Formats: sequence, structure tokens, C-alpha cells
Amino acid sequence: MALLDLTIVIPTKNDAQRLRECLAAIGAEWAADVVVVDSDSTDDTAAVAAEYGVRLVSFQWDGHFPKKRNWFLRHHAPATKWVLFLDADEILTQDFKRELEATLPNSRVDGYWLKYSIYFMGRELTHGYPLKKLALFRVGAGEYERIDENRWSHLDMEIHEHPIIEGEIGTIKSKIDHRDFRDIYHYIAKHNEYSSWEAHRFLQMESQRDAAKKLTLKQKLKYRLARSPLAGIIYFLGAYFLMGGFLDGKRGLAFAILKAGYFTQVYCKIQELEWDRLPACQSKKEKE
Repeated sequence: MALLDLTIVIPTKNDAQRLRECLAAIGAEWAADVVVVDSDSTDDTAAVAAEYGVRLVSFQWDGHFPKKRNWFLRHHAPATKWVLFLDADEILTQDFKRELEATLPNSRVDGYWLKYSIYFMGRELTHGYPLKKLALFRVGAGEYERIDENRWSHLDMEIHEHPIIEGEIGTIKSKIDHRDFRDIYHYIAKHNEYSSWEAHRFLQMESQRDAAKKLTLKQKLKYRLARSPLAGIIYFLGAYFLMGGFLDGKRGLAFAILKAGYFTQVYCKIQELEWDRLPACQSKKEKE
């Protein structure tokens, strides 16, 4: 079988164990090119990449645009028609690979929404809001949105930035298996950093109205709710009742509560950032 006209890009940082499983699932004779873009890993990430015979590109972030994925697109543009951005804990299933083999060669769209499994407390959740990302698109059809941040966080890779693709977008039905089995400590720490980034991003976007025009409907709804202390409650009601999160039992309840807390964090951090920008006398009055 001919190799799929696809470059798979895997951003990493100390991901040796997960990378091995990810590369094994891709296989040696499937995609035309596989590239690991690494941020100064101190574990065996480079050795694993060499073991599987894939390219390794080193990346060092200076705290400004571009981050890892856009940097790769700009400085190491793939020679293939398609590019897929894949995290080290995302495993390509046989169903997903077969669907891409049948879809990409004759595709007339410019990008695809991909679906992912969600694991929480060691087991897969089957209900609640689905996880989707626009992570597969034609090379040259676009890139991740430009956000000029000034070291808002230590996130050197696009996490919440959305690809801006010129053209029609389709959907791949088969899921990628997102095997994030890390513990609750990591989950909470990760989302604490994410919420800080979201708060900074929200305030920047308010001063740049053109940026909001490029948001997806989901992003627009999220940022519309960000100023409300009810954002977390609204998320909980939707995820737990409307989307059937209660069918996942105690884990579904715990997950919905933690995610609701995340949106509440974003709201609180937006308020704090705004208070910090006020003159001292006015800030004191506002807080009272």
C-alpha cells in the first residue's frame, strides 16, 4: 500500500513512554512523514524517536508568537498535502486509520474536525460534552490563530488556539484514543495554568474586536459566558444533565464538577486581572 500523503507532527516534552505507544500505533508504513517537535526533553524522548526512525526537530520558545505548531508550519513546512497534529498520548485506532485512507486521497475539503475519547480517573467517559479538535488540514490552507502573548504562561504549544482554515471543513467520524491517564493532581495543575491563559486571552480579545470574528461558535459562546459567575454552573447543567454525564456515575459527576470549577476559575481570574489594572484608589473601591 502506498504511504498516505500526510505528515504527522507530534509535539513533545519529556514524553518518552507515551511517545513510544503513539509511534507504535502509527506504524512504519502508513504516513509519508512523522516528525517529533521536542522542547528540550531530559528523558529518552529523542532516543524513542530514533528507535522508530522518525525525524526529530528541536524547539525553544522565547515567550512570544509563534508557538510550537505554528513555528513548525512556518519553518519546516511539510512536503505532503496534509498535516495532522497529534499529541504523544493520542493513539491512532485502526478505524481512524482506515477512514483516513478512504477519505484523504479524494477529499475536496481543506480541514477536518477530529473526535477523541476522554479518560478520567483511569476509565473512559462515554457521555458529557464530546472532545473535538481541528487538527488535520491541508498544508498551506491556514495555521493556528495568531495570539501575541507576553509570557502569560509556560505553555509553549498551542492548546486553546484554534486553526484558521480557508475553505470547507469536514468531520472524521472515527475517534482518536486520547489516553491521558495522569492523576488528578496533574489534571488540576494543568487546568489552573490553562485558566490563567484563558483570562489573559479574554482581556486581550476585548481590545481586539477583529480577533473575535475568527472564533468558532463554541469559542464565541465560551467567551460570552466568561464574564458571568454562572459560567461554571451553566457548563455543569449542560454536561451533566443535557449531555448525559450522569450516566457515567460518580466519575461523571466528579468530572462535571471539576470542569465547572475550571470555568469559574477563568471568571475569577478575569476579575483579578481587571482589578490589578485599576488605579489603587479605584481598585479598592471596586473590590468593596
